[in-house]
Amino acid sequence: MTVFKRPILETPSLETPILREVRSNHRSPAGVHLVARDYPKGMRIDLHMHREAQLIYAAKGTMQVTTPGGRWLVPPDRAVWVPAGLEHAIDLLADIEMRTLYFDLSWLKREQRYDGLTREFVVRVSPLLNQAILALFDGRNTEERTEVLVRLVMLELHQAEDSATFVPLPREARCRRAAMIVLDDPTGLHDIDTLARAVGTSARTLSRLFSSETQLSFKSWCQRARIAAAIERISTDANVSVKQLATQLGYASVPAFSAAFRQVTGRTPTEFATHAVSSPGLTGRPSTPRRLG
Repeated sequence: MTVFKRPILETPSLETPILREVRSNHRSPAGVHLVARDYPKGMRIDLHMHREAQLIYAAKGTMQVTTPGGRWLVPPDRAVWVPAGLEHAIDLLADIEMRTLYFDLSWLKREQRYDGLTREFVVRVSPLLNQAILALFDGRNTEERTEVLVRLVMLELHQAEDSATFVPLPREARCRRAAMIVLDDPTGLHDIDTLARAVGTSARTLSRLFSSETQLSFKSWCQRARIAAAIERISTDANVSVKQLATQLGYASVPAFSAAFRQVTGRTPTEFATHAVSSPGLTGRPSTPRRLG
């Protein structure tokens, strides 16, 4: 599966949480719904939107969330906030234990939690936020305990924003076409002069557009795209090595690739792979740690 080759073109549908899929022991306060779903690797949840805002967390596995503004890679140490009414699609890059909190807008406004939550973003999940989310699904919740845990999640949410695994998508037509060419082949070495000619503009204009549309230089944006491709490969190929990834992504050496990967994600490729695969998830039983060769 190459999820980078799927641009958003579909017409989104409006959905609400499918509450029949909520396990009976998942209690939640009025205005907040807790939904537990497990998905197999390779599945895609097509473009859709919800009337509620939602916090999407993969207790185990890695997913990719795509919105009109960009693509967010969400390994187990991150979660993504999706505002109400925002179209989004989800690609499951590994077997996923997805735990989602849905928030009615009336609840967010009543609890004075609405400010700053009107756009999508990824949060780095601290140990406290991780345990608070998992505790909501552990079957031991009273109404009072659940309300306290939900408030704790919201408090941590406001302090944990992180954009390291975000690949922004430009909206200007020429720049968007150039971005999609790169994303269709993120392992290629893309020259800005060649791209500019392909989309009918100059290299200088395309460079300016990337900077203004994505807040990243063309070079930095391409690096984000390559690292996103590496994360996808790590999540979908148990046998890939760091050397193979470095070669396929056009890096001169393994150290250069590892340094770029760490700059974007905060971890080396081996550390990322070990964390993603050995995350205990809801079962509490970690998988065998994985080390990239």
